[in-house]
Parts: sequence; C-alpha cells; structure tokens
Amino acid sequence: MSSVQSSFLPGTGGGISGGRHHHPPQRRRPRASPTSTQIPIPFDCAAAAANGTTSLCSPRPRSPPPPTSATAEEAHSPAPPPPTCPDYFRYIHSDLSPWRASGGITLPTLERAIPHAAFRLTVVSGRAYVETYHRAFQTRDVFTQWGILQLLARYPGRVPDLDAMFNLEDMPEIFRNDADGNPAPPPPPLFRYCKDGGDSVEILFPDWSFWGWPEVNIRPWAPLMENFVRENRALPWQNREPFAFWKGNPYVSNARKDLFKCNNDSAAGKEFNARLFDVDWRAASRNGFKDDGSTNLAKQCKYRYKIYVQGRSWSVSEKYILACDSPMLAIDTSFRDFFSRGLVAGEHYWPIDPAEKCDAVKFAVDWGNKHPRETMRLGEEGSRFAREEMGMDFVYDYMLHVLTEYAALLRYKPTVPEKAVELCPEAMACGAEGREREFMMESRERHVAGYEPCSLPPPFTKEETRDMDAREQEVRRKVVKMEKAGS
Repeated sequence: MSSVQSSFLPGTGGGISGGRHHHPPQRRRPRASPTSTQIPIPFDCAAAAANGTTSLCSPRPRSPPPPTSATAEEAHSPAPPPPTCPDYFRYIHSDLSPWRASGGITLPTLERAIPHAAFRLTVVSGRAYVETYHRAFQTRDVFTQWGILQLLARYPGRVPDLDAMFNLEDMPEIFRNDADGNPAPPPPPLFRYCKDGGDSVEILFPDWSFWGWPEVNIRPWAPLMENFVRENRALPWQNREPFAFWKGNPYVSNARKDLFKCNNDSAAGKEFNARLFDVDWRAASRNGFKDDGSTNLAKQCKYRYKIYVQGRSWSVSEKYILACDSPMLAIDTSFRDFFSRGLVAGEHYWPIDPAEKCDAVKFAVDWGNKHPRETMRLGEEGSRFAREEMGMDFVYDYMLHVLTEYAALLRYKPTVPEKAVELCPEAMACGAEGREREFMMESRERHVAGYEPCSLPPPFTKEETRDMDAREQEVRRKVVKMEKAGS
C-alpha cells in the first residue's frame, strides 16, 4: 500500500494524511535464506519428566545461541534491513512518556503499582521470574506469561533485564490525576491490555488471547487467522447476507445491552439492517463447542458487515471482527488496546455514533450495499491490517520494543524477588491438559528468529497528531453529512 491511502468516503482525501503513514511499514518481513540454518527452540516434555523437571525449570543457557557459520552465498549477500514497525508502535513512546519526563522509574515508584497488579515479571539474564499477587480471571495470567516465554525464546538475549507489574483486568486503574502532592510524583508503571483515551497512563501490552482462550475455545491468533483466510475465500463478500452482524455476551456492559435495541423486529416494523445474537458461553462449553458456526469465529464471516461494540472496556473481539473481509462498523468508544490506536476511520472501519447507533448502522448497510466497490475495499483493508500489521511477527516485535524501552527507564538493577518462581515452557505446558495444552502447543515458537525485529519509528510530532485528529473529525463530519442527506 502506498503512503497515502484513499478513504472509502468520497471527498475526504487521503486516508492517513498528517503523518499516520509517514513511516510506512514494510509489511512483508524478508524470510531467512533457504540455505540458512534455523536454530530450534528446545522443548521436551519427555526429557523434563525423566529429569523430574515438569514443575521446576531445567537448566538453560543464559546467553543467546552462538551464530551459525554463514554459507558462501550468505557471506556475499548482506541481510536486508529490518522492516519498519507499523505506526501503532509509535504510541510506545507516549505510553512511557510520564516516566521519561520524571527521570525514570525507581524501585519505590514501581512498587506503588503492587495493589493494582496480578503479577510481577522480572527478567534477569534472559530468564523469567514471576511473583503472583492474585489469580486472574480464567487463564489470562497463564497465557500472558506463556506469550512472554515465547518472546524470550524467539529473541534469546534480546530482552533486557527488567522488573514490571502486570494488571489483567478490564478497566483502567491508573489515571493522570491520581497522584497527590506538589510536585506530583510519577504514576506507578503498570502494564495492561487497554487504556481509556488520554486519561489513563498504563503501558499497553498484547492481551492473552493472541496465544489462545481455552475457556471459550478461541484458538491462538496465527492458526485462527489462517481459518479466516480460508472462510473469506470460500464465501466472497457479494454472496454474504446483506446485514450487519454481532454475536456475543450482551450482559457485560450497557453498551452491548443497548445495542440490542437495533435488532430486527418485523412484528414491530423495525428494520435497522442488524442481526444481533446472544451467545451463552457456558452452554456452548457444555455442548463441546460444536462446529456449527454459533461460536466458531471464522464461520461467522457470512454477513457483509460486522459490528464492533466494547465490552466492559475494550474487547478482544475487535481483531476477529476485522479479519472477516467485511467492513467493521465500530461503535465509538474511548477504550483502546495496543493495535487499535493504528486503526483509521474511513480506511479500516466505518465509525458509528453510539448516540444514534441504530440509524447509523442502518445507513451504513444501505450505503454499503449500494456502493459495493468502496465497501469491499473497506472490508479488505481492515482484514489486511489484521493479517499483516497484526501478524504474530509484529505482536512479538511490539512486546520486545515496549519491554526494551521500558527497561531503559529503570533506575535500579533488577533482581529476582524472594517470592518469585521461575517460568519456563515445560513447567507451564507439560502438565497442562485439554485445550490449555493444545493452544500452548499451537502457539509455541519452534525456531529462534533468524532476522532482526522491525525498527521502531519515532514518536508522533505535535503537527502529525494535530493532522491525524483533524482528518478523523473530517471523516466523522462526512459520515454525518451523508446520513442527513440519505446518500
């Protein structure tokens, strides 16, 4: 894609003007040479069991594996430069800005985050240690920690020593006005899955579901994305149901319960072009998650439009909705996770005003059905973002960059806490059962990355931020104008 992407909306100009793609990501990572030797990541449950190490971590090298000898062809062929990270990586700088401005993170500053944290992660010499403060909902902690172990294995020796607190709840907890005193002390640093606009100051990190969500049978992101690609090819957009679809648990937020006012009711003469369904995850679990399309996310790509609505805060469903090749009708919310800050209205999704959501959904569907070329382009661009800019290569690179930048702010040398235990893949996976073990095996990294991570672009300038905000408002004004004109 070029550095200026046209919006699907007529008259709105370039899709990401104002610098959002000033550093366009080279989305296709160059593959290692076919003659290069891939370094396998050791993993052996049988050996661990024989040594009695399924609950304790076995000794591992503390340094990265030695480089392999280059072939004659490789010696004369310099490696291509690493790709530039997608633009949402640039928000890493703003997430960490409170501690840059205050001169860094001291141990007392970090430990002020303990009341908000589920666990403390300490990395020393490439090995991970966790002190648990409380168990998280379902297996959020397990799969977040599993993902961190995959990062350490994928990029051995690249993750610096660090000491960090992780919150695994839905709602942000640290806000700019929480600090007392004059001058105000820096906020306690806290990694978490989402934040609320510009008010919360947590550091964003990929959520657990990228490695799987066994309780609701959602597979890890990489194999699930392959399923989406197959389903999209099997049912082209033109052959899908010409309505907007949403399915999920409506009882987690008022925003979701209120959405059901937009459901089709032919008896009452209501038709908002929406088809909304309640899913009972407990009943689905008792039924063994039968592959009937009711809970299989890839099988839900049979409607031309998919609605995104927040849960208690953000929702992990956004990436699955984007992946369908059907335009995402996103009901505006102030909550953002790490990648959604890179989504652009009019390029990756159609914005929906929550105050007028039923009429707005109806208009979006009517307009889209009358303008199939523009509408298909919008759906395809959203899916491209999910498939390429959110592929696991970039998810791991985001983790590496945010942890590296964070570690550089520590003003003390991390040491293993007295109550911490070491994490290692065999200790986590070999004793796991059912879908938990299945998803760990599906998401396990097999080889050390044979390439450099993407290069982190600089923070947005004030001018770029102003131009992006102006374009975002322009798109929304255009949508309102179209709705009023009915065209």
